Amino acid sequence: MQIVQYCLSHDKNYSKAAAKFNCSYQQVYSWTQKYLANGEAGLTDKRGRHKQPEELTELDLANRRIKELERKLKEEQDKNEFLKKLDQLERMCLPDSQNTDRLQ
Repeated sequence: MQIVQYCLSHDKNYSKAAAKFNCSYQQVYSWTQKYLANGEAGLTDKRGRHKQPEELTELDLANRRIKELERKLKEEQDKNEFLKKLDQLERMCLPDSQNTDRLQ
């Protein structure tokens, strides 16, 4: 997801994203196209056999829920880190008078 977001935020520069994240141009292109077509669901790994919901034990369900919550937590942490860096850059680039206006 991070690679796709980076690519989209840089005007679909697949080469730049591939170099930054050390993966192939084709893989970045593929992930980006899947995301644009189907959103986050398009990026899920569909390989292998997956159990039907009625086949899952309580432990399986709990483990799935934990993984989902860990993924959401990681996304929020990444988003917060990005916003902090953005705020820091804005403070560095804006004159002092604009910084104080923004805080009021």
